[in-house]
Amino acid sequence: MAMKTRDFYYDLPPELIAQKPLKNRSDSRMMVLKKDEQTWNHDEFIHIGQYLRPGDTLVFNDTKVSPVRIFGHRPDKDESIEVLLLRETLPKSWICLVKPGRKLSVGTSIIFSEELRGVVSEILPDGERVIDLAYDGILYEILDKIGYMPLPPYISETLEDRDRYQTIYAKYRGSSAAPTAGLHFTEEILDQLKNIGINTAFATLHIGLGTFRPVKVENIEEHPMHEEWFSLTEENAKIINDTRKNGGRVIAVGTTSARTLESIAQKAGEIVAMDGDTSIFIFPGYEFKAIDGLLTNFHLPESTLIMMISALAGKEFVMNAYADAVDKRYRFFSLGDSMLII
Repeated sequence: MAMKTRDFYYDLPPELIAQKPLKNRSDSRMMVLKKDEQTWNHDEFIHIGQYLRPGDTLVFNDTKVSPVRIFGHRPDKDESIEVLLLRETLPKSWICLVKPGRKLSVGTSIIFSEELRGVVSEILPDGERVIDLAYDGILYEILDKIGYMPLPPYISETLEDRDRYQTIYAKYRGSSAAPTAGLHFTEEILDQLKNIGINTAFATLHIGLGTFRPVKVENIEEHPMHEEWFSLTEENAKIINDTRKNGGRVIAVGTTSARTLESIAQKAGEIVAMDGDTSIFIFPGYEFKAIDGLLTNFHLPESTLIMMISALAGKEFVMNAYADAVDKRYRFFSLGDSMLII
């Protein structure tokens, strides 16, 4: 019998949705789920090393969020137009979310700044626009001057320090959202983990805003999963494979790292160097092939992400843990507290 989207609903008081990052990255709480024992306990993120073993490997997503939320106007109008650059499909041609969409027909020109202009060249079936950009120089340098971080729709407050929506190890530009499980890490914690024998590996998955899109179908298997680009190098594939050979655990930092590794294992039958696109949808019944554990944040009700962690730890177990997290007043979603599943 197919699982229903409503099976993954939980009641979340709005005041538990974190609107601002904590003063210090590593000050978050951490709920620890032991999937084999089906038990959990409450701790602080700074103690994560106590739950790891020498020889374990943490796999981080080193994607970098760019300030791709930009504002412009039509040449003959003062009304503000909001554009979110999602993905470059051809040189200087981007798939975008736009607001208000009704004002942006094919052929509409948009002025963003003296350095950046655009023309709508196509309207896609789901309402997204293809915008051809015109600029000289390097686009990301222009965006650094005029753009804003593309915060999730449930965050209503302005982020004063854009670096707080960026992991400290972010390297490759291309994401429309941060791999938020990694926001808790500091250089000090990474050093502490290295000193106790924890390995680190890096994958890249550029996160699209499809990660925030709700599941609108009743039967979850009918949900069309969004596509995202990923990459894993030979060096990092070797670290992960050596971990397994030596009896260590592979623990993904974030659902995006998990998606990358599981996509590769699904395509190749093992962890190998690979890049490409993935639309993998992980929900209960899925048999994990690449990861043994997961560090993540708390996810939206009825989202594909809560379905993924339910596949890893068990649906009833996860939903009961979430109910306790609500009761214990954890901070939820992108800027909130963490959950370690081992």
